[in-house]
Amino acid sequence: MLEDSNYKTTDDPDATEPPDAKPQLWQLTESELGKKYQTDTEKGLSSAEVKKRMDRNGRNELETKKTSKFIQFIKQFNNSIIYILAAAAIMTFLMHRYSDSTVIGLVIIANAIIGYIQEQQAGNALEKIREMLVSKNFVFRNGEKLEIDARELVVGDLVNLEAGDAVPADLRLISADNLSVQESILTGETNPVEKIEEAIPDSKLPLAERQNMVYASTAVTSGSGLGIVVATASDTEIGQIQDSVESVKEKPTPLMRNLNSLGFGLSVAILIAAVALFIIGYFLDTYSLPTLLIAVITMVVGSMPEGLPASTSVVLAMGTRKMTKRNVIVKSLPAVETLGAVDIVNTDKTGTLTKNEMTVKQVVTPDHTFDVTGVGYDADGGVDFTGDLELSDQKYDWQKDSNMKWLIDIAGQTTDAQLHFENNRWELNGEPTDGALTTLYRKMTGKDPEVDEIDSLPFDSAFRYSARLASLNDQRVLMVKGSPSTILSYTNSNTDQDYWNQKIKELSSSGLRVVALAYKPVAPDMEDIQTDQISNLTMAGMVGIIDPPREEARKSIHELRMAGIKVKMITGDHPDTASAIAKKLDLDSVISAITGPEIDAMSDEELNEKIDDYNVFARTTPANKLRIVQAQQANDHVVSMTGDGVNDAPALKQADIGVAMGIKGTEVAKESANMVLADDDFSDIVVAVREGRHVFDNIRKTIRFLLPTSFAEGLIVVISILLGQDLPLYPAQLLWINMVSALTIQFAFIFEPPENGIMARGPRNVKAGLLTKLDTFEIVYVSLLISGLGIWAFDFLTGKGMPEVIGSTMALNIIIFGKIFYLFNLRNDHPVISKYFFQNKMAFYIIGILIVLQLGIIYLPFMQSIFHTTNINLWYGWIIPIIAGVIILIVTEIGKFIRFHMLQKD
Repeated sequence: MLEDSNYKTTDDPDATEPPDAKPQLWQLTESELGKKYQTDTEKGLSSAEVKKRMDRNGRNELETKKTSKFIQFIKQFNNSIIYILAAAAIMTFLMHRYSDSTVIGLVIIANAIIGYIQEQQAGNALEKIREMLVSKNFVFRNGEKLEIDARELVVGDLVNLEAGDAVPADLRLISADNLSVQESILTGETNPVEKIEEAIPDSKLPLAERQNMVYASTAVTSGSGLGIVVATASDTEIGQIQDSVESVKEKPTPLMRNLNSLGFGLSVAILIAAVALFIIGYFLDTYSLPTLLIAVITMVVGSMPEGLPASTSVVLAMGTRKMTKRNVIVKSLPAVETLGAVDIVNTDKTGTLTKNEMTVKQVVTPDHTFDVTGVGYDADGGVDFTGDLELSDQKYDWQKDSNMKWLIDIAGQTTDAQLHFENNRWELNGEPTDGALTTLYRKMTGKDPEVDEIDSLPFDSAFRYSARLASLNDQRVLMVKGSPSTILSYTNSNTDQDYWNQKIKELSSSGLRVVALAYKPVAPDMEDIQTDQISNLTMAGMVGIIDPPREEARKSIHELRMAGIKVKMITGDHPDTASAIAKKLDLDSVISAITGPEIDAMSDEELNEKIDDYNVFARTTPANKLRIVQAQQANDHVVSMTGDGVNDAPALKQADIGVAMGIKGTEVAKESANMVLADDDFSDIVVAVREGRHVFDNIRKTIRFLLPTSFAEGLIVVISILLGQDLPLYPAQLLWINMVSALTIQFAFIFEPPENGIMARGPRNVKAGLLTKLDTFEIVYVSLLISGLGIWAFDFLTGKGMPEVIGSTMALNIIIFGKIFYLFNLRNDHPVISKYFFQNKMAFYIIGILIVLQLGIIYLPFMQSIFHTTNINLWYGWIIPIIAGVIILIVTEIGKFIRFHMLQKD
């Protein structure tokens, strides 16, 4: 919990206090805490009191609501597109089109299975969080120190913490001895947090600054402590995250919403047309009632683009396969396209935009300021002068600079960190600050530090420094590193305090963490360090440390900005540090930061109104992250969230597409996300956006192809009824057209390469739907053109006295060749005769297969009997259909020219 426990300390079980009337937990003294939680701060709770509280509040474990797997599966069928598919399956079955009904039924089941698996993954995320509270800890009860299962803890228990322990519940510390806790799982920040026992007067503190509080699921990295349990199970911070994950309801992706809307609209339109056609046909009395009914059903089935779901799924699957080859794991097919529609990418800072490798970037000595070159833990690098024009063109020999030499030696002698190159990356064994000093030493000397230690004084948060006594340069030297203001207070009278204070200000304003290094020679017989000896020090210098930005991240942010996508940083870090990194990454032309506490002070309406004004969100909690995403979505943004910690899980699930890190990401984050970057490379998001846009383009081309060619089949029936003539095509022939299209030509777009400039245009407007007004106009005239040519050909042959079966065969081929030539028009935005003609070689193989199938239906005797075709000569069977196809291509190419060179030139 954020502010206070909901545990009631009065005899009245329903008693509550107004939250504003209470001080926060971190403001209370030890005696006030003991009174509040009715516990002895030395002996702990009694066994009887533990049982009483356990009976009242339950065990310290997170519970998830279980839903029947059968119910979860059945619920997958409850959406509009499934209803439409089911209706199509029933109609095709009743018409004895068993192959079609089987395929549609398989699509329905496949969609249900995919949805079911997604829900199971969400449940797995909650289970992963639940498992994080399972540990054993030492607890004081009845004055005895006992090791118990964390599940048995109750509010008021007195828990002992040691280095290596997992924190079992939310605790308020009453004792802290050099205690540091790794809270990255909640805050996302790498550095362990130094803990204190004293009360903190501020009434409003972000989670990352509550130094006398520790939280369930975090880990003790050093020191020891004692704390009172103030929250267990679902009341803990990790429990609040679980509640957030559980409460976030996944919604359909923009593509699925568009497809659902399109499917519903098409179904209504076709149904209205069928009813109108039946009424008109009935009054015209052209056909008998049974024949009219069959003709109308034929029109409905012919007009329904049954292949659309299958085509969409295959295009998405192809995109998923391509992303997997780029180390991007896509967990649900629609997620591939969603990244192509995003206009905001929210991202964590540490390890995503930065290398998660604390590095010295600037060194200040009494004489000079240097920039340290090289990125991260790599030993390549050195120093360049900063703002020193006299020396900027000279090669600097740092070993001739006594101050610089002292600073480098102290850096090497006071660090305990070791670096190992494993799995193609540097692994740190030690504290991040020590890792930065070790790296500095390696860059300058080309070797690892060799510490000749005599005695050490570990870092103490009460003193804010550490010290080491070692042999250095043939003498014994006391070396001290720590907080610059603290170290300055222990330096000798020769120290220029104004100079160093100005340098501290400069380094801090750049978002750097400042560490001071000082020394003094001591007697050769000195064997141990006493705190009263920390005085009269000589300041060797200061180093400015930062987690360096990834160069590839800066390039990727530029590409995303060029693609019309805003990148926003959400971090638990200090706003100054976050803003400094944002500027280095060129996150935006103007960097504007807001903190978690400032967000907490806003209502939802205020946040919705102001959310777009900010691009850096600092000191954020999991609840802040969730509200940020929700506010952006309230402003009609399509939002991506990138994260790796448990604290990111609610926002990852809430976002239109959640992206988790594969290497350093927690299992909870991976389970909550739609997509996982297997190599933690932020640049993969750019690849995913490009592929998402490519996938949408190909889906849209598929729809633009399927609708007019399907409607053309239905229009042949409609026009024939209105003209009172025989149907040019038999129902079996309509079945054949749909079947061979489903198996061949409609999949040609899957292999279509991305259009030029795909990343130069802005994100698509998901509210605009899949089709524009121009698309609708094109669908109308193309369907009329194809159906009109088919009817003309049928009437032309039968008018010359030829059998209807020949007319039907030629009309069948005209529809097929109309599809083939229209395919070439839709493939890309360039003229059909251009250098792009052979770009999609698979399209030609697919067309070849289709023509072979057409030869089979026309000339194979058993096919002729099934589909009412007959042998036909070259002119009527092939030349005229090809001429019809060329006419369709010419008309649509003229339409393309007008569309892209006249109507859209602005």
